[in-house]
Amino acid sequence: MNLAEIQAALRDSGLDGWLFYDHHHRDPIAYRVLKINPPMCTRRWYYLIPASGEPAKLVHRIERGNLEGLPGTVYEYSSWREQHDKLRKILEGKKRVAMEYSPLNDIPYVGLVDAGTIELVKGLGVEVVSSGDLVQLFEARWSDAALASHLAAGKVVHAAVNAAFAMIRDAVRGGKALGEYEVQQEISRVFEAGGVIADEPAIVAVNRNTANPHYSPTRASSLPIRANDFVLLDVWGKLPTPGAVYFDITWTGFVGEEVPRRYAEVFSIVREARDAAVRRVTEAQAVGRALHGYEVDDAAREVISRHGYGENFVHRTGHSIGEDVHGNGANMDNFETRDQRNIVPRTCFSVEPGIYLAEFGVRSEVNVYVEAGGARVTGEIQQAIVPILAAAR
Repeated sequence: MNLAEIQAALRDSGLDGWLFYDHHHRDPIAYRVLKINPPMCTRRWYYLIPASGEPAKLVHRIERGNLEGLPGTVYEYSSWREQHDKLRKILEGKKRVAMEYSPLNDIPYVGLVDAGTIELVKGLGVEVVSSGDLVQLFEARWSDAALASHLAAGKVVHAAVNAAFAMIRDAVRGGKALGEYEVQQEISRVFEAGGVIADEPAIVAVNRNTANPHYSPTRASSLPIRANDFVLLDVWGKLPTPGAVYFDITWTGFVGEEVPRRYAEVFSIVREARDAAVRRVTEAQAVGRALHGYEVDDAAREVISRHGYGENFVHRTGHSIGEDVHGNGANMDNFETRDQRNIVPRTCFSVEPGIYLAEFGVRSEVNVYVEAGGARVTGEIQQAIVPILAAAR
């Protein structure tokens, strides 16, 4: 934890402090920012980083070691009355503090402190504001090592996509039965061989299942993949090392030598929307203009709406990427929520617009990494639906 840097950010934000709180390991952000890992948390603890001066710890007497290693004055409690009294003491003189709270729960990744605790702090005469922007600075920004892990994982993820298309091609050409589930398991095998892990298995969807953005096959539900089918692969993974971050892409293919016009037309609209969103980011970064997550969503959504498919774009344009595949930075969203957080350097997010019709759905997903003065897509960019039965890619 870089105390001086956090305190400088608090002063820049006009805040009196950042109040961390947890019970039963409910707030992973707190542990990542503070860089602690207590083995047991059956009692509530609080940690206040003031904009200036010494931090304060409030811990239960039977778990007094929960904040060990962090700087600050230690306050202990046993009863709930003593807890309230000492919380009042450490907040004395503070008018505005940040907590893992999101007004109206617009950003649920940040809204981790329960309503009762927010009420408790407010009842002590302190205004509570969202820590969302602070979380971006101290949890969502990547180190050089994290970026390197992302790029390394990306090579394996792309290899898994290629292996999946090759498996489909070989099975159909050879007249062998093959289903979504078998292709999903092949992707998992490539991951294991390449030293990559994922929190959930990849999405492998065919025909009508591609219209379900979060479809995932099981052995029982798996549909067969045959000639003239439309296939969507959404694949994400990371290295199994501390601090490693995810790589997350979506590609589409057609089980034939030539992609039918209907699929190609819908893909071209999705591609145009994807590229418009990426361009919104790169152009803003090039001139140093502040950019919010909702503006990137607007760029993609305008394209799809202009082509008459606005009602068929049923999710946000993108999500933050970090140690969890859905990270804690700004999302590219003015649909499910209005994400007004600034996009800051050293963060990464997906751009993945989609059009979902009754018979099929198209999504194209890339990862965008923002750097000082620029931004870039970190992997290969799909320009056309893959004709799976054509010559090998």
